[in-house]
Amino acid sequence: MDWGSPVFVLAIIAVCYGGWILNNMVRAKHGYPLEDEWGGKSAKPDALAETRKFELLSSANDAQQQQIARLEERIAVLERIATDKSRRLADEIDRLS
Repeated sequence: MDWGSPVFVLAIIAVCYGGWILNNMVRAKHGYPLEDEWGGKSAKPDALAETRKFELLSSANDAQQQQIARLEERIAVLERIATDKSRRLADEIDRLS
């Protein structure tokens, strides 16, 4: 075997790269921080915090959707008042006052 051939050098690089990938797969499976190509660590995001954040955003979204629905109803009433040609609705409002 010729130790100085480019095939041997490429094989060593492939084995090292495969080992790095395997190492990160095992780390990810067991919840350890992952290692990048420069040796830095990237922490796994906290799943509980992400779930809580999602729930808070969902509840805020639901509240805003309900508020938008109420405002659309109010705008529809105001449009009906403004465009009432027979003034029937305005007379009913005046009678209530």
